[in-house]
Amino acid sequence: MKVFSVAGYHHTGKTTVVIELIKELKKRGYKVTSIKDIHSDKFTMEKIGSNSWKHAQASNDTVIARGLSETYQIWNRQLTLNEMLSHLDSDYVVVEGMKSVALPRIICAENEVQLDELVDGTVFAISGIYANDHDKFNKLKVFKSKEDIKGLTDLVIEKVFPVLPLPKLECCGECGMNCREMVAGILAGRNTREDCKTDRNLDIEIKIDGKNINIVPYVQNTLKDVIKAYFNNLKGYNDGDSIDIKIRK
Repeated sequence: MKVFSVAGYHHTGKTTVVIELIKELKKRGYKVTSIKDIHSDKFTMEKIGSNSWKHAQASNDTVIARGLSETYQIWNRQLTLNEMLSHLDSDYVVVEGMKSVALPRIICAENEVQLDELVDGTVFAISGIYANDHDKFNKLKVFKSKEDIKGLTDLVIEKVFPVLPLPKLECCGECGMNCREMVAGILAGRNTREDCKTDRNLDIEIKIDGKNINIVPYVQNTLKDVIKAYFNNLKGYNDGDSIDIKIRK
C-alpha cells in the first residue's frame, strides 16, 4: 500500500489538492482511500446523547453504528497511522495533515515563509495557494491544484512507494537512519525501499490472525534469542533448525 501526505497550514488549499488527487487516481484505475487528520479537541463524529454515543460511554471501547446507507466504527481514542492503515486495503492512501509522520509529502502553503519552515527532504512537490503565483520553489516543482493535477498525479505515481513500517523513531535505526531520513533518501534516489530492514522480518516472522506483524530488528533479535535459548533444552532441536510456533485462539 502506497501512502503519502498533503500537509501544510490551515486554509492553504490542502483539501482541494487531496480531492483532485483522489479523483485523478481513481480515473486511472487505482483504489484510493483517504485519512483526514483533524486538530480540534471539539471534533466528534457522534452526537452527544445519541444511542451509539451511549454505547460508547458505557463500554469505553469500540462501537459500530450501522445505518441504512452507511456504517461507521468509533474508537474511544486516537489511533496511530499504522493502526488506521491496518484497516485499509487500497493502492493509495492520501493523508491530509500529519506533518510530522515519515511519509512522502506534498506541501501546501501561502508563502515562502511557510515553505521555508515546512519543506525538507520528505517533500516532493508544492501546491496550494502558493501555486497561484509561482511555478517553482527551490528545486521543487509547484502544481496548481486543478490545472496541473495530471502532472501532480504523474509525480505521485513516480515518487510514492510502499509505506514504511513507521516504528517509533527511537525503536529502530537498524538501517543506520530514522524513517524520515529513509523517506528523504528514497525520494532523492540515494536509497531504495528495500533498504528498510524492519519489514523484512530478518530471521523471524510473526503473524496474528493471518496478518504479518512488523517489529523492529532489536525486538526481533531479542525474541529469537529467547526462543532459541528455550529450545536448546529440548530433545530433537539442533541449533540452526527452523522453528514454527502457532498459538490458536
